[in-house]
Amino acid sequence: MNNVQTIVALSTPSGSGALGVIRLSGPDAIFIINSIFKGKDLTKQASHTLHFGLIMDKDTILDEVVVGLFLAPKSYTKENVVEISCHGSSYIIQRIINLLIEQGARAAKPGEFTLQAFVNGAFDLSKAEAVADLIASNSKASHDIAMQQMRGGFANELQGLREKLIHFASMIELELDFAEEDVEFANREELKNLVLQINKVIARLIVSFELGNVIKNGIPIVIAGKPNVGKSTLLNALLNEERAIVSDIAGTTRDTIEDEINIEGVIFRFIDTAGIRETADLIEAKGVERTLEKMKQAKLIIYMADALQDFDDIASQIAGLEKQDIPYLLLVNKSDLLTDLQKEQLKELPVHFISAMSNIGVDELKDSLLETVNIKNLNTNETILTNIRHVEALKNTEAALNRVLENVDNPITSDFLAMDIKQALHYLGEIVGEVTTDDLLDNIFSKFCIGK
Repeated sequence: MNNVQTIVALSTPSGSGALGVIRLSGPDAIFIINSIFKGKDLTKQASHTLHFGLIMDKDTILDEVVVGLFLAPKSYTKENVVEISCHGSSYIIQRIINLLIEQGARAAKPGEFTLQAFVNGAFDLSKAEAVADLIASNSKASHDIAMQQMRGGFANELQGLREKLIHFASMIELELDFAEEDVEFANREELKNLVLQINKVIARLIVSFELGNVIKNGIPIVIAGKPNVGKSTLLNALLNEERAIVSDIAGTTRDTIEDEINIEGVIFRFIDTAGIRETADLIEAKGVERTLEKMKQAKLIIYMADALQDFDDIASQIAGLEKQDIPYLLLVNKSDLLTDLQKEQLKELPVHFISAMSNIGVDELKDSLLETVNIKNLNTNETILTNIRHVEALKNTEAALNRVLENVDNPITSDFLAMDIKQALHYLGEIVGEVTTDDLLDNIFSKFCIGK
């Protein structure tokens, strides 16, 4: 038996539960499970079948289980795969895994099942990375993007253009073989048009990363304003829990407080900050400094004003906010204390009236957040990048293709032209895994959970 190639791990979350699923993958997976399984002879069973039986530790019954068989190549890893559904006792799970290791399996490393699937050609590297994104997805938007990439949206978009580029590379290589005859096999005008077409696609994909990154990691929104205007009360109202301390004493919030909320399938990271004011208190001053830093990093600022503040004071705060060139929503809190005349005056500003304490206007605020960050009508059928590795590879591809455009009309640089096209193809190959190194694969798959 080739024990090195057969790996085992728990694929369900660790800890006690109703069930645990232990996965084996490798050429000896079925022989190994069969050696501790009492029931049908699993070596004689068909693929994609389930079998009830007992796991035996010598003469002792360890558990009643259901074993699923997935024979190569029709499995996740394209190897023989066995999935053991046992009771979720951590003791039972560890005993079964230990028995499998004693019979010749090896404990899997993080992401090793998906690594084997990639190595065996089940899918390309960009799809493998999408598996990790799918597991980590915590909102509808991040789930939809991961699914789109896992089903090949990104790879498919580049594949056709890449094949055309390979054609031109081969034609230019052919020219070099006939250099003395001074013949031209690659139409330079068609090559220029193709490069411009690819660069247009690349530019769109690179721009999409800004959106994809915030969807994947949550949209950072800073709640800012002067002390005691109700920022912490608003955070508590949005989260529907007492997350932040609320007090009538100005300057209660000395540091940033962060928490997440899912609004119609989109994760928002709300950051409650220290009130912005001049202060002699060193700790509060440090909090104000961090507030200003967080505001610069935000995708959107919710700027809160007190309904009883002076109108000119609010207007001057907004003028300072606009200088930061960051989208913002102006909230006037405690609006239930305003007269109709005061509301009319404040409507000269782009204002939202709320009462965080009474939960008035909070639902309308959530709708405004979706509209302001332009995600409510997000089309997840379009390719949206969420992986910085892909962005860096595309930027390198773009730089190589720009060199092609510079040299395409120069009759003495066909060899350099071929070199730049090969370089572009190299970087595109890095995305889908046609060009890899052990360090790259280790870095990618080490971030997976064990058992996937």
